Amino acid sequence: MISAREALERLREGNRRFASARPNREADLGRERRAEVAQVQAPFAIILGCSDSRVPAEIVFDQGLGDLFVIRVAGNIVAPSQVGSVEFAAARFGTRLVVVLGHSQCGAILATLEELQQPTQSQSPNLRSIVDRVRPSVEVLLRSELRYDLDTLVKHAVRANVEVSVSHLRHGSAILEYAIQSEGLLVVGAEYSLETGEVEFFDCD
Repeated sequence: MISAREALERLREGNRRFASARPNREADLGRERRAEVAQVQAPFAIILGCSDSRVPAEIVFDQGLGDLFVIRVAGNIVAPSQVGSVEFAAARFGTRLVVVLGHSQCGAILATLEELQQPTQSQSPNLRSIVDRVRPSVEVLLRSELRYDLDTLVKHAVRANVEVSVSHLRHGSAILEYAIQSEGLLVVGAEYSLETGEVEFFDCD
């Protein structure tokens, strides 16, 4: 398995190909590759991303079958099942890079901001569980001057939500903490721009 830094560079290169409309996925989607990964898989990165239909990780990073272990949930939130999925992939496949991938104009972020500003009584318990996970990331922003500028507020809220999820993965699991300290696991945040197709990585140190 490649190192976290090598995996990060592979994702950067793939996203540059995607954003410049020069994808190179064909070699990794053919019959031979399908037969190969049917027997064994070795994903080089774990992506915890949003379920938004406009942000498919394999396409955004120009990767093929078996390259990425992808976990998708609205708002790229971290709940026990997501932590367990990351633990599983890191332990089972030796994958050393975890990326929490948020994106511009995230519907889960918008829904949370709307709920905090105008609470509803009819929201389903399941949807409320997502809102409650996002709430701590954005609540403080609504008490700042950002509340007067929705576009800027959403932009900051997306970043804050990613950072909270990154922190949760780094410090909310003894297994992942050990892997970070002793096995070279790297957990970073990133944001995909729906407008440009580019992914910005942050908090990579």
